Amino acid sequence: MSEFNYAEAFSRNIGWLTEDEQQQLRRSRIAIAGMGGVGGAHLLTLVRLGCQHFHIADLDQFEQANFNRQAGARLDTLQQQKAATLADMARQINPEVEIRLFEQGVNKDNLEPFLADIDLYMDGLDFFVLPVRRLVFARCRELGIPAVTAAPLGMGAALLSFLPDSMPFDDYFGLNDQSMLEQYLRFYVGLAPKAAHRNYLVLPEKIDLANKKGPSTIMGCEMCAGVAATQALKLLLKRGAVKPAPWSFQYDAYCNRLASSWRPGGYKHPLQRLLLWLARRHLRKQGADI
Repeated sequence: MSEFNYAEAFSRNIGWLTEDEQQQLRRSRIAIAGMGGVGGAHLLTLVRLGCQHFHIADLDQFEQANFNRQAGARLDTLQQQKAATLADMARQINPEVEIRLFEQGVNKDNLEPFLADIDLYMDGLDFFVLPVRRLVFARCRELGIPAVTAAPLGMGAALLSFLPDSMPFDDYFGLNDQSMLEQYLRFYVGLAPKAAHRNYLVLPEKIDLANKKGPSTIMGCEMCAGVAATQALKLLLKRGAVKPAPWSFQYDAYCNRLASSWRPGGYKHPLQRLLLWLARRHLRKQGADI
C-alpha cells in the first residue's frame, strides 16, 4: 500500500483552489450532526475536498431501510453505529483525518463539546428531530458559527444558510410556541417555498408529517452534499457571495429548475403565510389534527 500524501491526494483541487486555500480547508474544523443520507454524504464530500478535522454525531445504527440513500448502509454494516462507520470510511480516503465521535447524538448535555472550536456547522439531522435542530442552530448563532442546512426534496436539494448576523433559524421558520405538527409543516414549507418537487410526487400520501414518515432518493441526498459543500467552501475561505436566510435556494434535477426565494420576515411573509394555509388545508383533508 502506498504511503498517504495529502498534497498528491488533493492535487486535483488546485486550480479551483490555491495551495494556501487548500491548507486553510485542511485546518478547518467542521461539526456535522447526523450521519444518514445527507450527513454521511456531507462528511465524505468534505473529506474529499481536503477538510481534515470533524466532530460528527449520530446515535443510530444502519438498517435495510437506509439502503436507498445512505452512503454507509451496506450488508456488512447492518446494526453498526452510523458515526463510527462513516468515520472509518473517511479514514479510508484520508488516514490523517481527526474525527471526534458523538455516538449518543447531539443533545443539550454534549452540545458545548460538539461545537467547541468549530468553524462551521453542517446540518444532517433527520427532518423530524426539530427540537435538537433548533437547539443546535440557536447555539451556533450565540457562538458566532455559520450554519448550513440542505434538504433532499424529491430529486433535488434545498439550501439555506444561517449566519451569526442574519435572520435566526427560529424566526425564519416561525417555530416558537407551535405544536410539533405545525413546526414540521413550517419547516417543510420554509425549506423550499417554491416547491419545485411537488409536481412529480406520484404518491402524495407517502408524505405523512403526523406519523414522521416521508419518501427519499439518493439523488436528493447527493445533490445536498454538492450544494452544501460548495457553501461550506465559500464560508470557510470567505470567498464568494453567500446569501443567508431569508434567502433559500432549490435545484430540482427532475424539473431542470433552479428556484430562489427571498422571504423577508420568513414565515410572516404574505406568500409564505398563503403557502402555510394551503398546506394546512391539505393536511386537514388527510385527517390531521392541525
